[in-house]
Amino acid sequence: MTKTRIASYLTSFCSLAFLMTAAPATVSAADTGAEPRHAIAMHGEPKYPEGFSHFDYVNPQAPKGGTLRIAVVENGYDSFNPFVIRGIAASGINGYVYDTLLESSDDEPFSAYGLIAESLETPEDRSFVIFNLRPEARFHDGEPITAEDVKFSFEILTTEGHPFYRNYYADVSKVTVEDEHRVRFDFSDTTNRELPLILGQMPILPAHYWQDREFGGNGLTPPVGSGPYRIGAFEAGRSITFERLGDYWAKDLGVRKGRFNFGKVRYDYYSDDTVALEAFKAGNFDFRVEGSAKNWATAYVGERFDDGTIITEAIEHQRPAGMQAFAINTRKPMFSDPRLREALAYAFDFKWANKNLFYGQYTRTQSYFDNSELASNGLPEGRELAILNDYRDQLPPAVFNEVYQPPEIEGEGGLRENLRKAMGLLKAAGYEVRDGKMVHGETGTPLAFEVLLHQKNFERVVLPWKNNLARLGIEVSIRLVDTNQYIQRVRQFDYDVITQVLPQSDSPGNEQREYWHSSNVEVTGSRNYMGVNDPIVDELIDKVIQAPDREELIYRVRALDRVLLHGHYVVPHWYLPRDRVAYWAFLRKPENTPKNGFDIDNWWIQP
Repeated sequence: MTKTRIASYLTSFCSLAFLMTAAPATVSAADTGAEPRHAIAMHGEPKYPEGFSHFDYVNPQAPKGGTLRIAVVENGYDSFNPFVIRGIAASGINGYVYDTLLESSDDEPFSAYGLIAESLETPEDRSFVIFNLRPEARFHDGEPITAEDVKFSFEILTTEGHPFYRNYYADVSKVTVEDEHRVRFDFSDTTNRELPLILGQMPILPAHYWQDREFGGNGLTPPVGSGPYRIGAFEAGRSITFERLGDYWAKDLGVRKGRFNFGKVRYDYYSDDTVALEAFKAGNFDFRVEGSAKNWATAYVGERFDDGTIITEAIEHQRPAGMQAFAINTRKPMFSDPRLREALAYAFDFKWANKNLFYGQYTRTQSYFDNSELASNGLPEGRELAILNDYRDQLPPAVFNEVYQPPEIEGEGGLRENLRKAMGLLKAAGYEVRDGKMVHGETGTPLAFEVLLHQKNFERVVLPWKNNLARLGIEVSIRLVDTNQYIQRVRQFDYDVITQVLPQSDSPGNEQREYWHSSNVEVTGSRNYMGVNDPIVDELIDKVIQAPDREELIYRVRALDRVLLHGHYVVPHWYLPRDRVAYWAFLRKPENTPKNGFDIDNWWIQP
């Protein structure tokens, strides 16, 4: 899931104490209380049996070779290290250059199968996990991948890496190298059942390569990796090419068969999306995911589309849509009152925007987990209500007696009615209109804020909202900055309001801490964009992480969703339950599309 990372920054604290202990060369399954297994599911059993030949959604006979060319609309890159907060990493490095212990499938809620790890052992309570590494696993320089590399990767990522890793793996208490190919992780919280799976997602880095290098200062020196590609030719900030390894050690494993079929993958950087679109149509690159409804409706026309030289396709998916929204920074004192935040939503006219800007293509977002069974709806009842009842005295009554619905502007007088409701909320929050301006009743401070953007085409979305808010006496300014400045300011929480996408998976867990937990309110680079700081949200996150089965997970996520929605931290936008892709006809894709949607790394070039 989807899947941005400040200058001179190196984390100065260590969140965990690490302990390496001597151990016998061999520890039996009876000693660990767990049997080795080829895979693990978050809940239930994995779909694919031991020794499976390939995933159902790939073509195991896909030919290898050719070059896939992709455009990236950003102002370049200055780093080959995607694991630190410093700099802007080149696109594609994490997925192409580094392998992980386990590999997740795209047609299950959350199951993971052995990649670098041949097997894993974990007891029923999942209080620890042992990974048994494949002896044949190799880094690009031919050195074997060992348990010491796994331990090193964990330590460096959680101490000098992006804050995400420290949060993601916060419940690991000890790492023990038991022998060259066997490493054990013990957990401080035995109810965090997701830890064995998400540790499997950890990229494995070569300890010998980083021994005499500064982890956050490698710049544009190509690193030694372990994945199916290595960095080839590149032009700093403008392009980068990944070259597939012909002797890649894992190419015949079931988790790799039919995947990573391109001989080379080249990313070219464009600073303007309109230029990138025209370059695609001219044949300068081969594949494009279209993010603009207007482009999709009007720009993909002409002879090459008519004769099938270029194909357009809207590929359905069933993955959670997450939340795209105006994210309101509650660290700013003016946004501390949820009534004010709620009032802002009454001035956003989604229906007008969908009809006049987006050609009716979108659905209004009503949940942080939309397009999935995890989304709350109606009034809480049953098990979800029981969870929320534990906090009834601390939650707003609306959580229990009002169905959350983003304000819609209906009919000719709809905007006037919505602004009347917004005015009532603003008065309750202590504001009043003086000389045509909305000001705080006690201090006289005008209510004014800035929307920070890095995509020019989003101005057309913000301007109608700005104009509607102006009718309330609220002054809104729009600041458009380049991508690099935008990333830096977002990392420092230096904004009032931004447009943001908060993606979700079908199995929410430890990553929810990064989004909503109070411990991340002031952590530079965290994804708690709105500054959510609520002890009830903290407890609900813990409940989600500790869910014992799928059914209970659904109820707990819905409860968390409902509390977040009634916190009015965002003004929800929209989502699309399909991916709009355009590609040149020499590209081919598998017949089956998994529930998570298409994956370009399963495609190939037809000779």
